[in-house]
Amino acid sequence: MQTRKIIENAKLTIPKERIYYNEPMKKHTTFKVGGPAEIYIKIQTIEELKQIKELAEKEQIPTTIIGNGSNILVTDKGIKGLVIKIEIKKLEIQKEAEDKIEITVGAGNKLAELTQNLAKQNISGLEELSGIPGTIGGAIKMNAGAHGKEIKDIIKQVKILDETNNIKTLQNNDLQFGYRKSIFTKQKYIILEATLNLTTAPKEQIQEKIKKYLKIRKQNQPLEYPSAGSTFKREENFITAQQIDEAGLKGYQIGGAAISEKHAGFIINKGNATAQDIQDLIKYIQNKIYEKTGKKIELEIEIIGEQ
Repeated sequence: MQTRKIIENAKLTIPKERIYYNEPMKKHTTFKVGGPAEIYIKIQTIEELKQIKELAEKEQIPTTIIGNGSNILVTDKGIKGLVIKIEIKKLEIQKEAEDKIEITVGAGNKLAELTQNLAKQNISGLEELSGIPGTIGGAIKMNAGAHGKEIKDIIKQVKILDETNNIKTLQNNDLQFGYRKSIFTKQKYIILEATLNLTTAPKEQIQEKIKKYLKIRKQNQPLEYPSAGSTFKREENFITAQQIDEAGLKGYQIGGAAISEKHAGFIINKGNATAQDIQDLIKYIQNKIYEKTGKKIELEIEIIGEQ
């Protein structure tokens, strides 16, 4: 309650309708599970972000940053302090040459919506990533990829807010991109916006590519159930989903959480799962694969909240 009083008494410029108290996180994650956030705030400008971050630091309120909630599992006990959802949705387009386009886009833009929007303007380069249910910020943090392409391939630079509330611009080679990781998985930088190097193409051609990749995604992934995407990282010397499949674990269920029959790399919420069901299933899979192969498999999703 102390945190709530601090927020209510603060002279914030953030509209009250974008501040929620004791807000169920299952409403804000693609897994559709998770306990309440003590305070949940939607941020739409850099100024709002700086203001709330400075207040949180002054009052020593713990802060969690999220995008579309598509690569996280929030625990049943929820999240103490502030959860800040980044909804910065800037979009600027600049033509660099005959077929080269540079765009600057806010971290809160959803990949799927952005790709469709750009297609209408004959701008290509994001089609392979169009089915990823996250924001630009989340995609950059995890170096999201699909169909042989990763977000790092088109990033020119990223504007960030650092731990001392200074705005900085980092170039691609500063970002330490790797498989499902970047500098943002190590440092507490907040992604504000990114500049992407794209190209021009006929919109019909772009839309055909989007349609093709979405069809493949629908055929191969359990989109009919809530999930956080691929649960485990692909390891250097083996494909994790294949190991889970070969261990005969497809369909295995704990409570409302199950290993997808369609794709063994996905844990799905069959309708009434708790976060604990999912965590128990994760541990079960990790133990079984270790028993069978001696290999430790790592999570691709991030578990956040009180344990």
